[in-house]
Amino acid sequence: MKIASIIVAAGRGNRAAGGAECPKQYCPIGGVPMLARTVEAFVEHPLVDDVLVVIHRDDRALYAAASAAFEGRLLDPVEGGARRQDSVRAGLEALVERQPGGVLIHDAARPLVDAALITRVIDGLKTDAGALPCLPVTDTLKRSEAGRIVGTVARAGLWRAQTPQGFKFDAILDAHRAAARDSTLDFTDDAAVAEWSGIDVALVEGSEHNRKLTTAEDLKIADEMLRTGNETAGGTVRVASGYDVHALGPGDAVILCGVSIPHDKRLVGHSDADVALHALTDALLGTIADGDIGTHFPPSDERWRGASSDIFLKAAADKVRQAGGEIVHMDVTLLCEAPRIGPHRDKMRTRIAEIVGTDVSQVSIKATTNEGLGFVGRNEGIAAMATATVRLP
Repeated sequence: MKIASIIVAAGRGNRAAGGAECPKQYCPIGGVPMLARTVEAFVEHPLVDDVLVVIHRDDRALYAAASAAFEGRLLDPVEGGARRQDSVRAGLEALVERQPGGVLIHDAARPLVDAALITRVIDGLKTDAGALPCLPVTDTLKRSEAGRIVGTVARAGLWRAQTPQGFKFDAILDAHRAAARDSTLDFTDDAAVAEWSGIDVALVEGSEHNRKLTTAEDLKIADEMLRTGNETAGGTVRVASGYDVHALGPGDAVILCGVSIPHDKRLVGHSDADVALHALTDALLGTIADGDIGTHFPPSDERWRGASSDIFLKAAADKVRQAGGEIVHMDVTLLCEAPRIGPHRDKMRTRIAEIVGTDVSQVSIKATTNEGLGFVGRNEGIAAMATATVRLP
């Protein structure tokens, strides 16, 4: 499928420039105009065929300077409209002659988008008419009136939408054309236009790094991050591993990665015997050289009999942060003949992210069998290996 990308850069976000006249999409971050960084992500992607930028009519000179490094690799820019959806429609109309099968629509103010996220959106278009990168809402949400809290909003099923948002080209073009015929309609993103017109849009995994730069403080943080090549100035990265095994006994469920999975056996241990969380706890403690799970939660202590292993993992994560550390990534490999891990993988990743307080994109879960060999192959137990990556000052 031929893929085109539209980068929407027609806004007037001057407040992010800290009082400068330059619209934010042309402000430098890490010594390079924001728009140039955004364009580069799509121009360099091997699955993207065409890249078109929608600009404000007053920004021709700024655009020429920001895009100079990509001469000959971009389609001619088009001028946007009064609203974002008008600008997107202008970009879509300009692509009609290129006849793309799919289109990615991205905000210029998200210059930290990476190739992996772009690929996930493109892959989503192989099976669905739309693909929307999202992150789950993890903060508690409150409703207010007159400056006072009046209620709590349930966050279950709520997601933070990002861009690029991908669509089958003809479907989203028709949707935008239809929306333009009703001047009362005003949409904040293209997924909303798709939803209004009945286009089926699937969720794909977003990225916490794909943040939208809105304020002057956002630009400052991004500038510092890109100039240092690290989200913290200086520091060191540590990687540590953990391993654990528990026997299987009579039961009706196993607890793995904080998720209860129906099974004809259970894991046997002093606590809930969550072998995956135990291995990950050891890995996190290893990054700060602070012993292991037995050091802090000895099985001889009756306080931990039957305890939920999320207590241990959260304590390890807290110790990392108390040491000034930032958890970058966690990887768990489960070794078992049964149960099947695949159907529960996303729930496991989400649960670990909740316990540790990270984004789900920082959690990886894998599984393998032992090909019938050893205690794992004989269904006598389940083992887990874990690796944690932490950045320390």
